[in-house]
Amino acid sequence: MTKLNILFDHMRWEEKALHEACVKKGVDFSLVSAEKVYFELTSKDRPSWLGDVVLQRCVSHFRGLHATAALESFGVRVINRYQTSELCGNKVLNTITFKKAGIPTPRTYLAFTPEATIDALDRLGYPAILKPVIGSWGRLVSLLKDKTAATVALEHREMMFPLYQIYYAQEMVKRPPRDLRVFVIGEDVPVAIYRVNNTDDWRTNTARGGKVENCPITPEIRELALKAAAAVGGGVFGVDMMEDDGRLVVHEINSTVEFKNTVPATGIDIPGMIVDYALREAKR
Repeated sequence: MTKLNILFDHMRWEEKALHEACVKKGVDFSLVSAEKVYFELTSKDRPSWLGDVVLQRCVSHFRGLHATAALESFGVRVINRYQTSELCGNKVLNTITFKKAGIPTPRTYLAFTPEATIDALDRLGYPAILKPVIGSWGRLVSLLKDKTAATVALEHREMMFPLYQIYYAQEMVKRPPRDLRVFVIGEDVPVAIYRVNNTDDWRTNTARGGKVENCPITPEIRELALKAAAAVGGGVFGVDMMEDDGRLVVHEINSTVEFKNTVPATGIDIPGMIVDYALREAKR
């Protein structure tokens, strides 16, 4: 029987749901805490706890990324792969990947000093969005209404960890008060949701109170989601899109996707589908 490991660092609703899906399906699996394991990187012997396939579910991007690299060095299939997770976890790499693949994405500038960022914003135009290169849940995402707001935001960033001094500025798409989260599992697009502004916050993240509504999957949505997933190497994703004057643009793709709010709102068994996909991948 195929052995599945679920690697985690915080037991969220999603990891509990994956656990329940494994129990329901009679899968041979283990929950493995990334905070308790270690790897002898110079050894050729596989750690005794390793199975055939690992679902990497760490909240910490850097912990999950490095654990994936270590796991793959022992020949283990990880979902998602190291290269895929690296592309998805970095917004600069997201944008470059979308450009190479011909995927429509918002106009974006990259700069490395506040002065260069202000020059870039003058070309981009206001209002604009300043995002951290690595981050989630809408944290440290700033709406820049004018040059004064931009200057203040950049002054704050200069006092932070050097990672936050890589400046990623994006146009503010004139979208409805919502965006789309489209789930891709292998070659399947089982469900999509609208994340609707439900507060005074302009951000749609459900972590910030965004309301979840079912989104019909049109041929355009399906094609664009699968194209984005293929561009980063395939696997399990949440593809984030916005409606921009009659067309869809992809602004982000998430490799360790959350689905706590999607499952109750849509009734789609995402955790069960992810487990089935992992077992299929282990046999490839």
